[in-house]
Amino acid sequence: MEAVAHVSSTTILWLFFAAAFAFGVIGQRTHFCTMGAVSDIVNMEDWSRMRQWLLAIAVAILGSAALHGAGLIDLDKSLYRGAHFTWLSHLVGGFAFGIGMVLASGCGSKTLIRIGGGNLKSLVVMLVLAISAYTTMRGILSVFRVNVLEQAAFTLEGGQDLPNLLETGLGIAPGMALAISALVLGGGLLLFVLKERGFWTFDNLLGGVGTGLIVVVCWYISGHLGYLPEDPETLEEAFLATQSGRMESLTFVAPQAYTLDLLMFWSDASRKLTVAIVTVLGVICGSAAHALLTRRFRWEGFRDVEDTAHHLIGAALMGFGGITAMGCSIGQGITGFSTLALGSIITFAAILLGAWAALKYQYGKAMNSEA
Repeated sequence: MEAVAHVSSTTILWLFFAAAFAFGVIGQRTHFCTMGAVSDIVNMEDWSRMRQWLLAIAVAILGSAALHGAGLIDLDKSLYRGAHFTWLSHLVGGFAFGIGMVLASGCGSKTLIRIGGGNLKSLVVMLVLAISAYTTMRGILSVFRVNVLEQAAFTLEGGQDLPNLLETGLGIAPGMALAISALVLGGGLLLFVLKERGFWTFDNLLGGVGTGLIVVVCWYISGHLGYLPEDPETLEEAFLATQSGRMESLTFVAPQAYTLDLLMFWSDASRKLTVAIVTVLGVICGSAAHALLTRRFRWEGFRDVEDTAHHLIGAALMGFGGITAMGCSIGQGITGFSTLALGSIITFAAILLGAWAALKYQYGKAMNSEA
């Protein structure tokens, strides 16, 4: 993987902002929503938005594998493919996030999209999510996360991604293992989604293909355009303007914590604008632009005390769950999934299970109140 000459951190930040802006526009237009995808199935047996989500995963897998196979990026340099497999963190974090996104009426990305559309509830959700996430990263909840959940782990030689598992377990060549994994998972999801002809509407295809491509584009921006084999200051390998120092793409829990941190400590010279932070700002701006142009912008507040409590609890669970599982329904459910990491796949399943459980609880409560 070779570096691209004369690409500055500022350029990387603007490119990420543009990609996030496009994501905000697409989310506002198509109603792309991971919580809504599960809700539509449970309440109406409608798979349209779930097919959008699965299509985004398929496109992200195939596109990311193509970039990796061509040597333009190295997915092993993302945080998802690490050899240390914290299986309990993925299960607990994913499940908590799934419950939280139902209570808060949307996941981390949907929260930002709704803020752009004038939803004041989502602004509160963002603030609580950010505080909860920061507390789980570095505060009191980090003690529980590190000393309890992350102790349930084991090491997988070479990494936890499916191509590596095929390579080490069955002796398949690396390139072939990548092709098999990407085609089976990505191709299989693509066939499942597109076989339903009723799904073939402009908005459905835009939501799925557009979201998946934006994840791939962000991998390229960060992993190729922003790659430095040797940083002039540290003399170590680096990825420009990233928070983690690794290659990054779309994710929406930790970035909200980093955004709040930067706003609170703006005068601290050690705080820098990163791709994670501009992603948050880009989604809000893109959503707001589309909402204003299409006259969808509406101020919206909490309905009552119960509604407020649900959103606050949901936001806290998303912040805790997203950090514990190393990503949200986008960060693990699409971006992490695109690396074919086992932890991302498990987190995706746990998020679905948590959302299903919360929706069933809400449905049962509604039935009892009517009885």
